[in-house]
Amino acid sequence: MTTRIQDAGSARDERRVVGNVLRGSIGNLVEWYDWYAYSAFTVYFAKAFFPGGDATAQFLNTAAVFAVGFLMRPLGGWLLGRFADRYGRRSALVLSVSMMAAGSLLIAVTPGYSTIGIAAPILLVFSRLLQGLSVGGEYSTSATYLSEVATPGKRGFYSSFQYVTLVGGQLLALGLQLILQSVLTDKQMGDWGWRIAFVVGALAAVIVMALRRSMDESESYERVTENGETGKAERGTLRQLVKYPREILLVVGLTLGGTVAFYTYATYTQKFLENTAHIPRRTVTVIMFVALLVFAILQPLAGRLSDKIGRRKLLMFFGVAGTLLTVPIMTLMAHTSQPFLAFLLLLGALVIVTGYTSINAIVKAELFPTRIRAIGVGLPYALTVAIFGGTAELIAQALKKAGHESLFFWYVAGCVLVSLVVYATMRETSRSSALERGED
Repeated sequence: MTTRIQDAGSARDERRVVGNVLRGSIGNLVEWYDWYAYSAFTVYFAKAFFPGGDATAQFLNTAAVFAVGFLMRPLGGWLLGRFADRYGRRSALVLSVSMMAAGSLLIAVTPGYSTIGIAAPILLVFSRLLQGLSVGGEYSTSATYLSEVATPGKRGFYSSFQYVTLVGGQLLALGLQLILQSVLTDKQMGDWGWRIAFVVGALAAVIVMALRRSMDESESYERVTENGETGKAERGTLRQLVKYPREILLVVGLTLGGTVAFYTYATYTQKFLENTAHIPRRTVTVIMFVALLVFAILQPLAGRLSDKIGRRKLLMFFGVAGTLLTVPIMTLMAHTSQPFLAFLLLLGALVIVTGYTSINAIVKAELFPTRIRAIGVGLPYALTVAIFGGTAELIAQALKKAGHESLFFWYVAGCVLVSLVVYATMRETSRSSALERGED
């Protein structure tokens, strides 16, 4: 009888975990849809905000705005990470999606350069800054929340849904792009069709705000706050965070190669295949969609594998394969006009990147105690992504314009090599996890 009661209680707890993960993940999905809609629809709205010049120059301008959005991510990681550590993960997640909704709506309704002149790109930059602030806080808080609410022994599996929904957001953006491409002409897409994507994102974000209000707060955070205001002044502060210099540097090293590789293959490749390999735009969209769909499916499989064999082995796989194979993969991709070969090359690259993406959230969360976990996960990560991930496409476009595109391939491989050194010297975080020790 006692065993049945315990089993029933365990089943209820697992369902509760699944429910919280799903609600948190749906919000993350919408956040990243809004973020990636910008990249997916750049090819259509670039000329609306930056008229004149050749296509590469227009892409370079919109890539610069994409990079500017990343500059706000460290600020978002700090502000919303601090907010999450002081006032709760749930409240911070509601706040982040509210800001994303506002940014997407503003992009959707801003007139083009021909109508309001220089105000158009200024408003585009402002909207992207707001979205950058939002997504910087979203990563730190969602990664922390999913890691904390996950069942012990399955934290790699559940936290991997952070990248499932991150990629899922991009898939939704690409899926909507495919639908719009099938019903609208290229001229209609460039004139007004691209705005539909941002209207959809803004409306979805509003719905998610309501869903996130119903999530449970994580037990780890509740333990820290069970004594009321006691210790609140020390939660989420930079003064407390700097007491963990080794962990901060570890987050930077973990992230550097992974973020450059991810943004290269998950976002820049869309322009790369079109401008360099000269594969038709709609075909490129299909290639990206299918490859990213498989990539998303791989995340929980790799996350569960890390629960069994450890996180470090997956990171080593990414580091070694990424260092050795990045240049050959991108060189072949640049010189092929065959869509199926381009797809296989992209998929192979994404399989390699899975060694990083599937477990990066849980590895970072395992490094810090609860009282500074959100800011510890978010701030050093966001700084690294802003400096390296956010500029990856900008560097690629600039090197292409200068006639030295192949140097970018070596740049990506070099960044992965730096992270490989970190992976080779780090400890296995799942065996010394602050989450499992219940460190507050």
